[in-house]
Amino acid sequence: MINNNKKEIPDILKKEDITVLGIETSCDETACAVVKNGREVLSNVILSQIDIHKLYGGVVPEIASRNHVEAIEKVADKALQESGKTFDEIDIIAVTYGAGLVGALLVGVSFAKGLAQTTNKPLIAVNHIEAHICANYLTNPQLTPPFLCLLASGGHTAIVKIKGYTHYEILASTVDDAVGEAFDKVARVLGYPYPGGPNIDKFAKSGKNIYKLPNVVIKNGNFSYSGLKTAVINTLHNYQQKGLMVNKEDMCASFTHAAIDGLVERCQFFLKQHNLKKVAVAGGVAANSYLRQKVKEIEYVDVYLPERVYCTDNAAMVASIGYFLFKENKDIASLDLNAAPTLKLRGKKPQ
Repeated sequence: MINNNKKEIPDILKKEDITVLGIETSCDETACAVVKNGREVLSNVILSQIDIHKLYGGVVPEIASRNHVEAIEKVADKALQESGKTFDEIDIIAVTYGAGLVGALLVGVSFAKGLAQTTNKPLIAVNHIEAHICANYLTNPQLTPPFLCLLASGGHTAIVKIKGYTHYEILASTVDDAVGEAFDKVARVLGYPYPGGPNIDKFAKSGKNIYKLPNVVIKNGNFSYSGLKTAVINTLHNYQQKGLMVNKEDMCASFTHAAIDGLVERCQFFLKQHNLKKVAVAGGVAANSYLRQKVKEIEYVDVYLPERVYCTDNAAMVASIGYFLFKENKDIASLDLNAAPTLKLRGKKPQ
């Protein structure tokens, strides 16, 4: 194991302001950001590959990796330029090392390790899933633990009790598809282009909740989205066999209600059970209009929603959690850090 500059830690901890360069390449966004003290965003640069992957109906890992290689240095330079900082003024480098596409992750990890070695900066390894939670600190500087967080993204769906900035307990989670994954799959079936979530959100606004679809909450209080996805497909097939057409806007609205209502109901349950007075939402589905509306309707609690730019993959959230990991755990990654594509959210998952 090669330890990365632990001797520099005491000097950095004495500083009033700690500046972190975040690096994110877990999927199809090449992103770099500079964040001060885990909350103040000095720059947030995101280069999306959506237009490239639209041609294929989803992310192609090899293409994503090649584009990260071509873009990462330019994106990092732009993030530093927009922040008004130089490499010498950066205190910590934080990088997503999982979960995600292994080739894409390796681009960011390799770049971050090279920077850490050449600039003599501590390197923090970031769990992408946990970073989504920290997006709320960027928009809501007054938010502090404890609180409940609904984590809803393309790869992960969970209700998490936030005990501290780096301490969590999973109260409920999906047993199969994540909610964002279900949005994309249903959108594909309905004929909408990638990414599907924004399209369903758009058309659901003009639709009605008229199609009967299953609740996503299962007997043990966790979630299942495979049945909901199958129910949409079966409904479409049944209508086609009868020579009828499903109204797409109504199906978008019906699916959205089915996908989200159960999540919000479970949030209300856990808020009461754990006597929590604050609830936040994180992940790509946190940008969904109906989800944001339903969470705002929860009574007797303070509701925190990240700006939409921090809902999808970005490096500002990576820099934010990098700051808290450094402050609380002093957990410096070694320079033999590797990608962990199947990395999970820490915390005990209910049976």
